[in-house]
Amino acid sequence: MIKIYAFLGNHGREYAQNRHNVAWQFLEQLSIYSDLRWHRGFKGRWAQHDNSLGRSYFICPETYMNLSGNSVAELASFYKVQPEEILAVHDELELGFGFFGFKAGGGLGGHNGLRSLKERLGSAGYMRLRFGIGRPDHDDVSGYVLSDFSREEKQLLQGAIFPQAEKALYNCMEKGIDELLLTARKINALSAQNSF
Repeated sequence: MIKIYAFLGNHGREYAQNRHNVAWQFLEQLSIYSDLRWHRGFKGRWAQHDNSLGRSYFICPETYMNLSGNSVAELASFYKVQPEEILAVHDELELGFGFFGFKAGGGLGGHNGLRSLKERLGSAGYMRLRFGIGRPDHDDVSGYVLSDFSREEKQLLQGAIFPQAEKALYNCMEKGIDELLLTARKINALSAQNSF
């Protein structure tokens, strides 16, 4: 069972619509978002969520992306949650825009938020929900991830990508890690055949 859902992003209004903040944008579109009671603590905003499998926690680290692990590790330590019971939701340069998918562990792909999680948790064995943002056609990767989605991209995220990802996420919440991995295989197979 996933016990911590960590939505990685940068704190601050100027970052809200950035590609790097797609996880927070996704969170705010979830149908359960308005029902969650948010608290300040563990270096971020966190909320408790109960479902058929038990209790889990949502957290948005407010340490900025590069130090996300500080926040997640504090919450994990307090509630005695193991790395494999954590799902990090994040942007992914190595996936084209329009794709999303689940992944168990693996490399960090140069993502500073994931690197921070590995350093503080002592493991890269946490689960991931990745939203593809694609690579820019120039060398300024930092500028690209900190730029906003276009109007067309926002419409596609809100109208198609986020709703599909929400269904997959809820399925995993209700059915556990095995279903998460099965969903990952199905989505990755679908992604190989289709592009938005």
